[in-house]
Amino acid sequence: MNQQPTSPDTSLTHRPTLREIFGGFLGLGLISFGGALPLARRAVVERRHWLTAAEFTDLLGLCQFLPGGNVINLSVAIGMRFRGLPGALAGLLGLIAGPSLVVIGLGVLYEHTQNDPHVKHLFAGLAAAAAGLLVAMAVKILLPLRHDPAAAIIAALGFVAIAIVRVPLLPTMLVLTPLSMLVAARARKIAEAGKTAP
Repeated sequence: MNQQPTSPDTSLTHRPTLREIFGGFLGLGLISFGGALPLARRAVVERRHWLTAAEFTDLLGLCQFLPGGNVINLSVAIGMRFRGLPGALAGLLGLIAGPSLVVIGLGVLYEHTQNDPHVKHLFAGLAAAAAGLLVAMAVKILLPLRHDPAAAIIAALGFVAIAIVRVPLLPTMLVLTPLSMLVAARARKIAEAGKTAP
């Protein structure tokens, strides 16, 4: 019997086909004005069940550490995870194909209407809506950390360093990534010791 592999911590995840990966990221790219990240979690975790909430948070952390756009990295990582190199290409092309055409069309339109006050008000409203989506997504990503105080503390340190102290992202990640790896390794050792204890 040929069984599809699932995530080690859940049986709810679904192994997508190349067509599903391309279509999923194409749809995500087309509906994600203002950035795809706020809707990526909903699409990947809640609607399509490709990853669990914890897996999405872990993968997003890796994608933020890598150079390039977070969601572009995420599309490549998810495609690679399930279908190898063809999956990575399907995710990437799906994410950028539709939006590229839409942006070219809107760019031509904006060039002719950029001085219209109605258009300026429209963009101010879109910016506020995008900020609200980003805040909602951040809260959803933080929810899995409520059961892991050490990870929550590291996330809080990252927020303070970048948002309040204004430390650049790269130095912050270079300090917090090894620290989070040490904390995770220590937590795993404690959990394994607890399982083997009589």
